[in-house]
Amino acid sequence: MRGTARNRRSRSAVAGATAGLLVLLGAQAGCDASGGAAGPGSQDRHPSASPTPTWDTSPDSVAAVGDSITRGFDACTVLSDCPSVSWSTGKNPAVRSLAVRLGADKSWNDARTGARMADVPGQIDAAATHRPALVTVMAGANDACRDSVSHMTPVDEFRTSFETVLKRLRSRLPSAEVYVSSVPDLKRLWSQGRGNPLGKQIWKLGLCASMLRDADAMDPAAVQRRDTVRERVIAYNTVLKDVCAGYRHCRYDGGAVFDYRFTGGQLSRWDWFHPSKDGQRRLAEIAYRNVTADRPPA
Repeated sequence: MRGTARNRRSRSAVAGATAGLLVLLGAQAGCDASGGAAGPGSQDRHPSASPTPTWDTSPDSVAAVGDSITRGFDACTVLSDCPSVSWSTGKNPAVRSLAVRLGADKSWNDARTGARMADVPGQIDAAATHRPALVTVMAGANDACRDSVSHMTPVDEFRTSFETVLKRLRSRLPSAEVYVSSVPDLKRLWSQGRGNPLGKQIWKLGLCASMLRDADAMDPAAVQRRDTVRERVIAYNTVLKDVCAGYRHCRYDGGAVFDYRFTGGQLSRWDWFHPSKDGQRRLAEIAYRNVTADRPPA
């Protein structure tokens, strides 16, 4: 019996030593091949799933809000809307609008010629009835295109109006995505269109007088006036960028439309200021590239 007890004690000691050795080996095994601690839930053994993207690059329906550019004004006939060639929702095959390029099942154009940013919240109410997956916003040109620079929309008012647009969208269409186009460089449009005599006659009717009045004047006051309008457009685009960045379903174009160098062939042959069908096609290309990108523009 004493021998048996001693044998048991001996086996217990061996078992304890063996367990200690296993613990030590286990601790050593907890280091990866490079000598760093693998730690619990090692990514090498159990890779995590990719995060779900927050931006749908292929929305199936599109609603447009904004101004005369989105309505295709002067692109088909003089002083008339032509929504069939709209860069956002038009069906014209020569333009291949954003909606067409996306293969969207449905599209609606709730933009209005002459609209300023303060008018867009009302357009959102109309767009919300359609329940679109994507809403495109292009507005701001008419805030700068006034009868004089003193009547341009103040930047703070423009910001408040655009914030109201996104708040209205968040309330009415909480899951909809929003694509925001920058305001075009109006001075660039003046520089291209002023070489056309017919266009300048149309401009005398009061079209965007803050920029286009006295189209050939190059005196200091005229130069300053145009520069002031351009600076205001740049300020509006900064507002669009900053406010959009605070809304997780919003994507700004990164200034792509403002930076685009429209040529004479991309301007209306009636007013030499609004986009022609080719100009609308260029806008559609820019929008499609940005909407379908994995990441928003820088």
